[in-house]
Order: sequence, then C-alpha cells, then structure tokens
Amino acid sequence: MIPMLLLIAQAATAPASTACVAAKPECTEFVTLRGGPARSLIYRTHPLDKRNERVRRALIMIHGTNRNADHYFSTATAAAFLADALDDAVVIAPRIASADGSCRDQLAQDEVSWSCGGDSWRSGGTSPVNKDLTSFDFVDEILKKLADKRTFPNLRAIVVAGHSAGGQFVARYEMANKIHETLGVPVSYVVANPSSYAWPDSTRPLAADDALPANAVLGWKEEKPHTNFSYGAFEGSASCQNFDRWPFGLTQRTGGYTAGMSDAQLKKQLAARPTTYLLSQVDTLPLGGFDSSCSAMAQGATRRARGEAYVKFVNEHLGAKHDVQIVSECGHNDRCVYTTDVVLPVIFPK
Repeated sequence: MIPMLLLIAQAATAPASTACVAAKPECTEFVTLRGGPARSLIYRTHPLDKRNERVRRALIMIHGTNRNADHYFSTATAAAFLADALDDAVVIAPRIASADGSCRDQLAQDEVSWSCGGDSWRSGGTSPVNKDLTSFDFVDEILKKLADKRTFPNLRAIVVAGHSAGGQFVARYEMANKIHETLGVPVSYVVANPSSYAWPDSTRPLAADDALPANAVLGWKEEKPHTNFSYGAFEGSASCQNFDRWPFGLTQRTGGYTAGMSDAQLKKQLAARPTTYLLSQVDTLPLGGFDSSCSAMAQGATRRARGEAYVKFVNEHLGAKHDVQIVSECGHNDRCVYTTDVVLPVIFPK
C-alpha cells in the first residue's frame, strides 16, 4: 500500500491539466447571457466553470468580420505556446455567430444570433432576435466568469484583444464597458489594425504631413510610429453627414450598450484604461475588408495612419497614456501580428 503522505506529495506535484488547443467541439463551451436561456459559444483552453489554481493570465481574442472564432483561437493558442503560457493562461475566443441576413451560421438551441454585417456587433449593438442583449454583454459575462475567485483564485491579469473588425470591437469596448473597475482583476486592451475608431470629438486628422494620402500609403517605409499629425474640422462634413455618428464618433448613440452613457463618461474611460495599439508596418493598402466609406476615410487614408493619428490625439487631447507599436514586416494578418516576439509580453503579461 502506498503511504498517504506519498499520495499527497504526488498530487501536489502533479502536472497541470493539459490545455485544450484544438479548434474543435471538445474545446468549446457556452456562456449563459443575462441568466439564460440565451447563450453564446466560446473556444477555450481551460473550462470557465472548473476551479483552476494554476491560471494566472487570461486572453480573450475577438475574431474579425468573418466570425471565424476557430481561426482566432488557433492564432491565440499558437501565441500562448510561443509565450510559454499554455500552462498558466486561459485563452478564449468568443464566437459572435449570426444567422441574420446573408449569414448562415449553424446555431445551437438558445444560441444568440448577432448582427451579420455592418458595424452593429463591432460596437455593442443589440441582437436582431433579442433586443435585450448586446454584443458587449457577451464579453462582460466572460470577464465576470474569469474574475470569479472561486474558479480562478490566482488570476492576476486579463487581456482583451482583437484584430481588424475584432480590433474595432475592442477599441469601442475599451471605452464603453461598464464593469472594468468592478472586477478586482486588472484588465488591459490590445487593439490591432481596425479600419475605424470612435473619435472622441468632431475633429479629424487634416490631410497634411503624415496624414497626406500619398505619405500615408508610403508609410510602410518607416518602422517607427508617425507622429506628424494635426487636427481640425472635417472639411467633407457637408457631403458625409454621418462622419461623427456612432460608431465612427460619439453622436447619435440611440441604442445598444452605450445608449444612455454620456460622452464625458466614454472619454474618461477611454483615457483611463490601459490600451496598446498594434499597427502592422505594411498595412497601408486597402486590403482585407478595408473600410473606404467616407466616415472611415475621414480618419485617414490607411489603417496604419488612422491608428497613429488616433493614438496621438487621445494621448495629447485626453491625457491618455496609450502605447502604440508598429509590428515590423506584418501586413493585415492577425497571425503575423499576435505571434511576433515583441507582442507576446503584451498579450501575456507576466
């Protein structure tokens, strides 16, 4: 018979449960929304309802416009492997599925259908079949699960990240979410290569210097952030009357998660919350679902220029201390961005 003390010692030194890293059903679970029965699917490396004392970090990775959470789960788990974080981090990729309009995702019973295209799901819009639920509520529920000390007693950091349309989601969720300060766990945000931002006032970058379209397109020649931007009234406002309407600006927020929130509150939260912007060095062409609407073009000629101008504005005019990193040699590609060595400490902080 094995002595009891030896059994206890063996249990104490047993390896952690293996992370589930396949983008397959066995690595998924549902998150109940607002007490149910509505629910939405996530991919995850470790269950969110099973006590896990080894988890110290969490990464929530928001997918792009194709609603391909499986792909983004693979990207995020690859990054976790490279960061040596699979053992002590939980990686989550929410599936913001849709059977609305031209979208034909297969939904399980009570699984919420979110908006198909457009900006609604990227900006906290309501579900077309459940007007009491917004896409930002989904991530709120994930954050609350992660912050539950009964499940993750040693969690020390949560990162919410996204690329492209997912970057739009995270940029707006960062400024809008209502639970950041209530969780008891530090949360930071990582925004990569969105096509547009919610500008905090009606000014926009002037088409000069680094914002001049010809200069922006050639911006890939520099690996450091461009900073020569100036701001003023948008000259095209007469022909582009919605340029400052949510989600491109803060006006006309008549529904969804941000309805009822003041501009002042959104600006304060935007400036106060720790955020890093990842801009690919060569993301200077209109590729990968680039938004060429007049409202987006008012923010700059390329994704990179839009991000550089936005971060400078928020830091200088709102007093934020947001960071911007140019990810060398990457284009509009989530896997290139999030598996780069200099990015790994940002999404898996020690």
